[in-house]
Amino acid sequence: MTSGDAPFGAHRHLLSITDLGAVGIAEVMRVTDAFVEVARRPIPKVPALRGRTVVTLFAEESTRTRLSFEAAARRLSADVLSFSMDHSSVKKGESLRDTVETVTAMGVDALVVRHPEAGAPHQVARWVDAAVVNAGDGWHEHPTQALLDCYTIRQALTERSGIEPDAVGIAAFDGLRVAVVGDIRHSRVARSDVLALSALGAEVILVAPGSLLPTSLQGWPLSAVSNDLDAVLGTVDVCYLLRLQLERGAGKFLPSVREYASSYGLTARRAALMPEHALIMHPGPMNRGVEIADEVAHLPRSLVLRQVSNGVAVRMAVLFILLGSATAPSEAEALLDMTAE
Repeated sequence: MTSGDAPFGAHRHLLSITDLGAVGIAEVMRVTDAFVEVARRPIPKVPALRGRTVVTLFAEESTRTRLSFEAAARRLSADVLSFSMDHSSVKKGESLRDTVETVTAMGVDALVVRHPEAGAPHQVARWVDAAVVNAGDGWHEHPTQALLDCYTIRQALTERSGIEPDAVGIAAFDGLRVAVVGDIRHSRVARSDVLALSALGAEVILVAPGSLLPTSLQGWPLSAVSNDLDAVLGTVDVCYLLRLQLERGAGKFLPSVREYASSYGLTARRAALMPEHALIMHPGPMNRGVEIADEVAHLPRSLVLRQVSNGVAVRMAVLFILLGSATAPSEAEALLDMTAE
């Protein structure tokens, strides 16, 4: 099936942004609108996935992503099991396939998989009948991060315009100029964001030193690539800063972290070069004083904390669409009428 030929609900898994296309991304954002409203309730919970079991299966630790998925599943009233392969029989020689098949034999409806090897969630999807969600695989992709980033941009733009989100749809992205800045080479977020934003009609510019770009950008739908952040900032609507991933060896590709911060960190001076309407984003956790200055992270135009908040609602939407077949995703507004528990 070609990307965008069918809504997200027609898929069994979420492994890549290319599984969705513009149609699928728009569907996730529409359903997320309902769950953002649910989050504002005194008890932010609905019985949409009662009786379903979601497992977070992480071979690479990420407290933020794990907690976000687990909070999303619990708010949908699903049962949640957390499995860390760092502390399991995998270290005793058990294969990934053995682990996955053992876990699913317990009765599982969805597996949220994070793994240091690119393509691992795709393999898991071939081995199990459960729905599989890619929560980050190697340097490859992180599709739910891209979905929450797109949702956060749409939310901020529609709030500014005063127009209802449904009236705007994905038109808010047409011609939007987004600079993705920093450690592109080691970032799965960068690839997923580029694919998602370009599918929605945005123009994406990569800004990084040549040493932190991938060896090949073939297949990346880009508007431009630059190594001069100052020259780009005055033209963008969104500046998306990536974390410098020193734990993955990013430091080997730089003369020094200080020099990187001097050329590519979003300081107060650089933030002043941006148009007044331009937004600032970061997937977290932030290296303050490296990718972003502390005072810039707290500017009103910074959406960093909103990204975290929206992450739960977006992941609720993904799990609901994959598992909540009893309620059509297009009727997500009916969720607001569910009795909170």
